[in-house]
Amino acid sequence: MKQIIVDANVVVKWFIEEKDSVKAKILRTKFIDGEIELIVPSLLFFEVLNALKYSKLFNLAELNEAGESLENYGFNVITIKKEIREQMIKIAIEHDMSIYDASYLGLSITMGGIFYTADDKIIKKLPKRLKKYVKNLNQIEEIFN
Repeated sequence: MKQIIVDANVVVKWFIEEKDSVKAKILRTKFIDGEIELIVPSLLFFEVLNALKYSKLFNLAELNEAGESLENYGFNVITIKKEIREQMIKIAIEHDMSIYDASYLGLSITMGGIFYTADDKIIKKLPKRLKKYVKNLNQIEEIFN
């Protein structure tokens, strides 16, 4: 089974219609259907709920429903430690990236999955040797061919 790491900006698109929401929902459907495994760091839940709160599109009850929905998806949630932590910190320092963003790439490198993001800034910051671990969300068709 293909292991896919998704960041918060992909998952937010499941709740808010944005550019590439359709592609994000394709990943969600493939995950629900058991065709792929979605791997996320534990911080994903905080990041998604924070983005939904600041969108001002969700009230208290709706945010709680979104949080419950996230809990029920059954992601493979990884705690950041040891090799993942070391990779994450190295990437963040060497490529002027937030620890949050680097955590997804650290997972990808350590676990061997592909990290999908809708954030072009992350991809642009990386040298060629690291770009093989990350793809833009608009490239999801590649994993199903």
